[in-house]
Amino acid sequence: MRAPFVPTGLTLGLIVLAAPAAVLVAALAPQAWTAVPMAAVVLLALAALDAFLAGPLREWHMHLPDDAEVGQDLALAVSARIGARAPIGAPETSVAVDARLDDSGSVGGQMERAGEGDAWETSLALSPSQRGVAPVEAIWIRWRGPLGLAHRQFRSALEDREVRIWPDLSPVRSPLLQTYLRDAQFGLVAKRIRGDGTQFESLTEYEPGMDRRRIDWNASARHVQLLARENEAERDNQIVFAFDCGAAMSEDLEGLPRLDRAITAALTSAYVALKGGDRVSLFGFDARPQLSTPFVTDPRHFHRLQQAAAQLDYSAGEPNYTLALATLAANLKRRSLVVLFSDFSDSTSAEMMVESVERLVRRHVVLFVAMEDAELEGFSGAEPDTVGDVAGAVTADSLARQRAIVLTRLRHLGVDVIEAPYHAITYALLDRYMATKRRELIG
Repeated sequence: MRAPFVPTGLTLGLIVLAAPAAVLVAALAPQAWTAVPMAAVVLLALAALDAFLAGPLREWHMHLPDDAEVGQDLALAVSARIGARAPIGAPETSVAVDARLDDSGSVGGQMERAGEGDAWETSLALSPSQRGVAPVEAIWIRWRGPLGLAHRQFRSALEDREVRIWPDLSPVRSPLLQTYLRDAQFGLVAKRIRGDGTQFESLTEYEPGMDRRRIDWNASARHVQLLARENEAERDNQIVFAFDCGAAMSEDLEGLPRLDRAITAALTSAYVALKGGDRVSLFGFDARPQLSTPFVTDPRHFHRLQQAAAQLDYSAGEPNYTLALATLAANLKRRSLVVLFSDFSDSTSAEMMVESVERLVRRHVVLFVAMEDAELEGFSGAEPDTVGDVAGAVTADSLARQRAIVLTRLRHLGVDVIEAPYHAITYALLDRYMATKRRELIG
């Protein structure tokens, strides 16, 4: 494979020093002025020899998964075989990637020997920070000759190499959630759902300790024994997860956009809801509605929700709550649980959001989810050292008070509000969903 050579920093430094050396020699020994140009020629010849000894690149391979999840590290593996004619230093590699995979636009590092032959390898860590399709553009491999005077450098453009970055589903696969689902279907949670609901399921023989209000007197008279009603929580409820995709939700929160953290919590809850017999839909909006999916009823079709959530785009504009929530309300033909993930950065957008939610809550159960901003709380509670720190603390405190007022207004409207750190909203949302379901507030 063609790998042209380039001089190393040592070679370039010696060439730069040749000019003042030539002037000095010409001043002190004019008859020997040709020695410096000859030395430069010898240096270049040695660099060419060094590049020859470094050897050619015989083959290379790069392994990169086609799919990844936002916020979950993935490994990019590079291997190469270099036919060096003398011992060489460790080769270096660099890969140009999309900013979704690495903020700097490239990843690289030194390679290590793979066994005793001419094989080298390395593994580079990538941290996807946004959903979407992330192209991988080019790869460089560079290795130095044994004299340290020249580098051989190989470059290859990578066409049609890309990584599809999906929403993070690690909570769905977690052992904690799987245990939770087993309990919800076969254990204590299932027993609680069956006992506390209002939808009739079956008759069972009355046993001492049961609530006497569960006795079905008509059935008991027909069968000449005491029978009690077994009820279960109503199923086939409609659950809509609505996402504000505006500027505030597109901002980073501890390394990932708020929107992606909201999507992870929503998809985890959607998976549990489908397992529990409910119907789930996704709705996304910024200045206008972005996405509205049909209701999914079968857990086997959960991948449709994942694919739809991957289409939610980040926006730098402000969301239009009035248009979005009016469109959502018009699409819902029966009472539903609407889980709204949003945030607000100014009083005007907050006021519009409250007015729109007020109209929505008249017909539907609304659950508002907001993520606590640890950075804002840190500014507000930090000990100020300068005038700038004081101004920042005052601004942060004002924003925190405004936020608290808006959330209080939502609670007064009958909206159930979850405000928690981003790492806690998934299970806080699950608990609130189960509580709402047990109280028969949706159907």
